[in-house]
Amino acid sequence: MFFKKAPWEQLNDAQGQAVRQTEGPVLILAGAGTGKTRVITTRITYLVHQGIDPSAVLAVTFTNKAANEMRERVGKMIKKDEAKLLTISTFHSLCVRLLRRDIEKLGYKKNFTIYSGSDQSGLIRRIITRSAAKDEKLEPGAALSLISKAKNSGEPVDENPEALISVVFRKYQRELKALNAVDFDDLLILAVKLLEEHPDIRAQWQKRYNYLMVDEFQDTNGLQMRLLQQLANANRNVCVVGDDDQSIYGWRGAEVSNILDFERFFRNPVVVKLEENYRSTEPILETANHLIRHNLTRREKRLWTSNKGSQRIRLMGVPGDKEEAEVVANEIWDAHMVRRLPWEDFAILFRMNTQSRVLEQTLREHKIPYRIIGGQSFFDRREIKDIMAYLTVFMNPHDDISLLRVINTPPRGIGKTVVEMALEQSVAWEKSIYSTLKQPEFTGKLGNRARTAIAQFLKFLDYYSDAVISRTADYAGLTERLMEDIEYPEYVAKSCRKEEEKQARAEALGEFMYGLREHQSKHSGGLQAYLDDVALLADRNKDDDIEGKKGVCLITLHAAKGLEFPHVYLIGLEEGILPHKRSLEENSRDEERRLLYVGITRAMKTLSLTYCHTRVRYGDPLPCMPSSFIRELDRQHLDEVNYQDWVNTPATEAQAQDAFARMREMIQGIDGFSADSKE
Repeated sequence: MFFKKAPWEQLNDAQGQAVRQTEGPVLILAGAGTGKTRVITTRITYLVHQGIDPSAVLAVTFTNKAANEMRERVGKMIKKDEAKLLTISTFHSLCVRLLRRDIEKLGYKKNFTIYSGSDQSGLIRRIITRSAAKDEKLEPGAALSLISKAKNSGEPVDENPEALISVVFRKYQRELKALNAVDFDDLLILAVKLLEEHPDIRAQWQKRYNYLMVDEFQDTNGLQMRLLQQLANANRNVCVVGDDDQSIYGWRGAEVSNILDFERFFRNPVVVKLEENYRSTEPILETANHLIRHNLTRREKRLWTSNKGSQRIRLMGVPGDKEEAEVVANEIWDAHMVRRLPWEDFAILFRMNTQSRVLEQTLREHKIPYRIIGGQSFFDRREIKDIMAYLTVFMNPHDDISLLRVINTPPRGIGKTVVEMALEQSVAWEKSIYSTLKQPEFTGKLGNRARTAIAQFLKFLDYYSDAVISRTADYAGLTERLMEDIEYPEYVAKSCRKEEEKQARAEALGEFMYGLREHQSKHSGGLQAYLDDVALLADRNKDDDIEGKKGVCLITLHAAKGLEFPHVYLIGLEEGILPHKRSLEENSRDEERRLLYVGITRAMKTLSLTYCHTRVRYGDPLPCMPSSFIRELDRQHLDEVNYQDWVNTPATEAQAQDAFARMREMIQGIDGFSADSKE
């Protein structure tokens, strides 16, 4: 393909070296915003341009999205017939390719099935039912999580081989094989096993792929490193691209040691550092550099840019999470209305999903459109929807959708078959399910057990309905009692696969109860008024706040990796949140620092950091300490803003005019009223 100027001639010196160093092991340390994807795709193009057979090139990444993007970019720089011969895939896709050809060597048939999601859950549930004694309990989700962890680490699922989880693990693997099925963890395990135990097959693949590339290398685990070692031939043309400073998935099994100790796996590599950043301003990068240097176990690199920037980093301590949300919402509104900046230029980054509740509510109050990426709306969380469904049924027992959600949450002995019968009968009688369950003509068809369970459920509903119907009812207290009566927190905890999920759901319930009590203290109108307010809040506008649509971006720090935004608010810099309190127990403080580093380097033009003196946790306001990471920030590029000074700063003329425009806009939005009306 003819270029006016070859792609590799348009790179900076370090990028050019990374592209042209095609032989032997190469470690490309690609800092944030240094053009990593461009280097990878240009390197593949350069190999083909140099006469390398495209079918000898293998590029591996983690997600289908990343693989498709890489394939698309390369496809624009080389001939179509050449592009078709390249292998650009995810780790799992590559493993499927290997196993489809030779899995028979491991005792499976080539037409094996890949089990995931519901397939795994159904199988594990049947095994637990057959294996558990009367007094033994094991949640399918928790079992699958433990099994996955054991498979990837190579360690026993439990030290006691006779423990229920150990028995279930062995039976699960036996039954998978009997079904000629594998799960996603098995794909990696079996591919590595195939290559390690069969030299002839290993030699075939090594002959096929003479040039190997791995993207996001800091996210690889031990099995993926072993796979790479088995695929590499004597030429050792292995190029890995990553950044140890952005290794933030240790909790998911990623081993940062793969990139830190690369020389141990592939001796005498050429190490190329990409340090020129094309994303952020100098104050942002210097702040990030100063922070990450406190991680002692890392590969030395320093991001730099020719973009001096005009604004320093801003740090503000605020009284509480409401004030924090107000500061962010007010500034975003002003920037949008006065400076005409698009909503999409702004992102609010946070450590935990539960931090989004106050943000969402405040943005709604300010009529600021938003979208949530890498998380979900607070009111879309399963545990919140469950409790909201209960409250809705108490106010309106004839709400079939809400009743169906709660009738067996938690299970109360009303089987799926009975529920389906009630639904069918309610349609035939043109009555609600609640009314149908009250009819002797329906319950008379059921067995004693089902009749008793339904009678208890109806008695339960009627009790709470009578209790909350009054406008003066203590609906917050009744909701607390409800959760105790049905043992809902325990039910949720049992369904969680991981400890962090259990904790997150408990925190969400605490946040919910706090919001409920707060509403009750400030509003009259009872439970119905609360349900109406939440319905309006949770009625998310499909045009402005879902992923890929318009609005300010609300995003967790983990999900923000790989993204960039002109203006970033990074909230919640408090000890116990960032760094998370779990990091002290698990000795993962360095990873928390890397997480903050990732957050800082998402910002292109401006960055604001906030922390609270008090934050609501588990529904109660608790005192907070500023994050210890704040002490590690470079004061040379940091402005500490006093919250009271910010509050007392007089509005500029433009802001005053804008405030008037906002009032006019709100008035004009009221049906039947015009701001120009003389009545």
